[in-house]
Amino acid sequence: MPPTPAVPSGKRPTLADVAARAGVSVALVSVVMRGAKGAGAATRERVLRAAKEIGYRPDSRARLLRSSRSRLLGVQFGLQQPFHTDLVEFLYVAAEPVGYQIALSAVAPSRSERQAVEALLGDRCEALILLGPQAPAARLAELAAQLPVVSVARRLRPPVAGVDVVRTADDEGARQAVDHLVALGHRDIAHIDGGRAPGAADRRRGYRTAMNRHGLADRVHVLPGGLTEEDGAAAARVLLDAGLGSTAVLAFNDRCATGVLDTFLRAGVPVPGRISVVGFDDSRLARLSHVDLTTVGQDISRLAQLAVGRAVARLEGEAASGAPGQETVVEPHLVTRGTTAAPPPA
Repeated sequence: MPPTPAVPSGKRPTLADVAARAGVSVALVSVVMRGAKGAGAATRERVLRAAKEIGYRPDSRARLLRSSRSRLLGVQFGLQQPFHTDLVEFLYVAAEPVGYQIALSAVAPSRSERQAVEALLGDRCEALILLGPQAPAARLAELAAQLPVVSVARRLRPPVAGVDVVRTADDEGARQAVDHLVALGHRDIAHIDGGRAPGAADRRRGYRTAMNRHGLADRVHVLPGGLTEEDGAAAARVLLDAGLGSTAVLAFNDRCATGVLDTFLRAGVPVPGRISVVGFDDSRLARLSHVDLTTVGQDISRLAQLAVGRAVARLEGEAASGAPGQETVVEPHLVTRGTTAAPPPA
């Protein structure tokens, strides 16, 4: 075995380093790493062993960029949204079997959606999967004129040409939550709104529809809210200041619901003994044992599969690039945990 080549600390081992270690040509190492024909079994084994010994890993991104296609699906996601984090995990699972890789770009308080998308375009992504985009319809149409675009978790009304939509039936999820609370005996059910966030209007409509159907139109109570724990805490303080007339709360999402829970806990209001709380998303946050949040679950695996499927269909020619956008709606499901129970006796 030739001596190990000197690979300076911090330097990524190259094909040349593997070739020197294995005592073969760089061209032969390239053949082995590509899985192509032309290397005997013994040579192939020697090259792979040498690569492992010096820590060589093929640069798949560089290989893709050298080809005529990148086979990258660019994903814009909210860094502060647990639901988006869960979705990203399943997007990887959906993309790999069909031969695509995922490139991520985060939206954060210091980084806009436009910056996140521009970074993905700079990476030569072939399609965009946008999680909960808030960009104007005109911007989405502009992007769709350049490459396939899939909007996840945002209804587009009217539809945007060339933009496929994959979303949960948010209104149905809110109706399921209200039905659950009414079945427990609640009548005074408040809803903490999501403002202009994707899905908020549908959840608000579903809440109102369900309250009306149960003959509780006069008890509809919609509080301003938002996506964060701070939004939920602020709405909970409004309820406390008003004397806590409600016996149950449907929050816009799980983050908002945890802000509600924290505020009630600090105020000495027992949940669910005095008031029940329901979230939305069934994110990892809701599943924490000390949170144990009743919530409306979104089928994250299904949403991811559909999003990747729509992007790939356009890229592979199964759906024409200029074809009208297709909307696919996935049913939600209620997940009952420890934050809901029958209301206290009157």
